[in-house]
Amino acid sequence: MAQMGSFLSAEMETLNHVLRLIEAFRAFDADNDARITEAELGGIMVSLGYKVSEQEVRTMMQNGDKNKDGLLSISEFLEMNTKDLESGNLSNVLRTTFEALDEDGNEILTGQELHDVMGNLGLGLSLESCQNIVTSLDMDGDGAVSLDEFRLIVDSLL
Repeated sequence: MAQMGSFLSAEMETLNHVLRLIEAFRAFDADNDARITEAELGGIMVSLGYKVSEQEVRTMMQNGDKNKDGLLSISEFLEMNTKDLESGNLSNVLRTTFEALDEDGNEILTGQELHDVMGNLGLGLSLESCQNIVTSLDMDGDGAVSLDEFRLIVDSLL
């Protein structure tokens, strides 16, 4: 169990980074179509604490917009902002993390379940923090993250 705790501790930082990116993207995706404009990208970068010029945002948009439609999809945005993470293959890290957190194997992760697992591992995440993590990933608003929802996030990183 201690080895799993150190694995999850190391990977929680990566997961937290990805969750912050998703939250920022959702906050600036005004029409909720999972695509943002250049202006919205600039707003996201400022909200994440980066000081970027219009030219830097334009360059980021050009580099990140793989399908050249003039918009950045959530998957393009995540790819652009996670390619330098030292965690190796991010999608594998996230899949393994979900499987480790889903102790009962029902392919559903609630804030309470995440809190219980974190407590058992000696990681001091509050129930509120755990619920916020789950809310960030919950695409259908049911208060939990299914394996399918988690896979959509992971697959967008491929």
